[in-house]
Amino acid sequence: MLFGVHKPVTTIGRELGNDVHIADASVADHHVQIVFNGRDFQLEEVDRHAEILINGKKKRRARLVNGDRITLGRARLGFSMFSEMASESAGRHTTQAVPDGMSWVRRLHAFSERLMTSRDIDSVLEALLDDIIELTGAGRGVVLLIDPGGGEVRTPRVRASRNVLREVIEDPSGQISDSIVRQVIETRRPVIVSDALTDTTFGKSESVVALKLSSVMCVPLVSQGDVIGALYVGNDEVKHLFERAQLDMLTIFAGQASLILENAMLLSALRADKEKLSAELKDKRFGEIIGTCPSIQEVFRKLQKVAATDISVLITGETGTGKELIARELHRRSNRVQGPFVTVNCGAIPENLMESEMFGHVKGAFTGAVASRPGKFQQADGGTLFLDEIGELTLQLQVKLLRAIQEHVVFRVGDNRPEKCDIRIIAATNRELEEMIKTGEFREDLYYRLNVVNLWLPPLRDRGDDLFIIARALLSKYADELGSAVRGFSPQALAATKRYAWPGNIRQLENRIKKALVLCDRTLLGPEDLDLGPEAQQPILPLEKAKEDFQRRYVLEVLERNNGNRTQTARDLGVDPRTIFRYLEKESNPFPSGAGGHDRE
Repeated sequence: MLFGVHKPVTTIGRELGNDVHIADASVADHHVQIVFNGRDFQLEEVDRHAEILINGKKKRRARLVNGDRITLGRARLGFSMFSEMASESAGRHTTQAVPDGMSWVRRLHAFSERLMTSRDIDSVLEALLDDIIELTGAGRGVVLLIDPGGGEVRTPRVRASRNVLREVIEDPSGQISDSIVRQVIETRRPVIVSDALTDTTFGKSESVVALKLSSVMCVPLVSQGDVIGALYVGNDEVKHLFERAQLDMLTIFAGQASLILENAMLLSALRADKEKLSAELKDKRFGEIIGTCPSIQEVFRKLQKVAATDISVLITGETGTGKELIARELHRRSNRVQGPFVTVNCGAIPENLMESEMFGHVKGAFTGAVASRPGKFQQADGGTLFLDEIGELTLQLQVKLLRAIQEHVVFRVGDNRPEKCDIRIIAATNRELEEMIKTGEFREDLYYRLNVVNLWLPPLRDRGDDLFIIARALLSKYADELGSAVRGFSPQALAATKRYAWPGNIRQLENRIKKALVLCDRTLLGPEDLDLGPEAQQPILPLEKAKEDFQRRYVLEVLERNNGNRTQTARDLGVDPRTIFRYLEKESNPFPSGAGGHDRE
C-alpha cells in the first residue's frame, strides 16, 4: 500500500485519526510523525516508549532519504521520494486537486533551472506565478516586493502579475485586497479566505467589497528573517476554492521561492553594482590601469608623452605593482601597436639557456639544437620587447644585450651572421640597479641605455583610496568569472585592508580576493576571508615611539648620503652632532641598559 506524504506534518500510528493508519498491535496509537520543511523530510518520535528502527538502527529522530527502511514495532515501511501518488483520494469533495509533495518539488526544480538560464528577474517572477496559478487553480496571481530602499515605509509594490492565460494583468494593483496583503506582511503569517465577502475579518474591507472577492490566498516571502514581499493568488468566480492543504503547500513553495528570489535579486544587484562601478571607473582608468592618487597620475602623464616614441623606458617599483600592465599600455599607445609584444622574464630562464632564448640559435649550435630557432629579439621585430626582472641578467649577457641595443643587430648562438632587429626595448625591475652598479653587479652603460625615461610605480600602501577602487574592481571582475554571490566588502574588511601593508602589492590583493570569493559563503567579505586577522596587521605604535623610529631611519639615511660624515649630517639636519651619536649608539646597541646589553661609559 502506498501513502502520500505531502503535508507539512504527516502522523503515523494505530489510531484511525492518523494520516497513515497501521492496524498492528505492535504499533503505538500515535507512533511517529514525518515533518516536511520544504526541503527535508524529518522522522520524529511521538510516543517515547514506541520502538523505531531506521535501516535497522534504533533512532528517535532522523532525516529521511530515498530508500530508507523504517520499522515501527513489527510493521515495516519503505520511504521513497520518487513514487507518484494520486493527488486526490476517492470520495474527496474538492473542486481542485491538491498536488502531491514530489509534484511541488519538481515544479521548484524546474523553476530553479529557469532561474539559472534567465538574466531577467521579471521573467523569473512571471514563471513563478504561472506555476502557482496552474497548481492552485487560481484566476490570477501577483508578486509584491518591498522596496529595500524605502526606509520606514514598507508599502509593497507589484513586481509581476499573471492571469490564467499566462498574460500580464493590465491593472494588477486594482485587483488585490490591500488589507489582506497588509495583514500578511505585518503578521508574517499566511492567510486563506474561502469567501471574502462573508469573512468576519475582511468582509467589511473596502477593497474586498469593491472587488467582490471570493477565494484568496496570500503568503509572505521571507529572506534572512525579513519579509521581502508576498505571493497573492485569487479567484473571484469560485468560493471555497482553496483548502488548508493548499495553503500549507503554497507556504512551503513560498519558502523555497524566497531563497531563489533572493539569489535572483542578488544577481540583479551585482550587475547593477558592476555597471555603477564601470561608470565610476571611466575617469579613473588608464587602459587596464586604475588609479587617481597623484603618484600614479604622474605615471600616466609620463606614459602618455613617451608612448608614441621609441625611447627606452625602465619601469621600477616593488613586486606586484603592475609593471607588465604599464609595459603593455606603452605598447598599446605606441606606433608599434600592430606589431608583437614579446615578454622575457629574465629571472625565470636558466643562465645557460638565456642567450639562446634571447637571440636564438642555429642547428647544431649545442647539444639538443636539432633545428634553428629565432630568439625573442627576432620574434619582437617590428614591435616591443619587454625585459622583465632585468636586474637578474648576468654580466656576460648584459654585454651582449648592450651591443644588441646599440647596433640593432643580434647574432644567433653558433652563427656569425648579424640579423637586424627593429624593436623597442622596455625593461622592468624591482631591484635597486644604482646600488647594483656600485657593487659591480650591473653595467652602468647598460643602465643608462635602458633608463632613458624612468616610470616608478608606487607601492599599494602609498596609493591612498586607490586601494579601495582596485579592490572593488578586482572583486567585480572575479565574482563574475568564479560565479560567486559575494557583493562587496564589509566595513571591517575595508578598514583592515587600509591598515595592512600589502608587501605583495596588487598581485597579493588580487590573490587574496580570488581565494575569498571561492571560499566565502556570505554576500560580504570580512577581514578573516582576506586573511587580515589581528595577527596580520601592523601594530599601532604610540606616537612618540613612531616619531622616534622615523627620526632614527631618517638620520641613518642622511648619514649614508653623506658617506658617514657625522659633522656634515648634523649640519644638514640642523641638530647637535651629539644627536647623531645618540642614534648611532641605538643602532649599534638595540638593547636598553639592563635588558641584555652593556652600559656605555
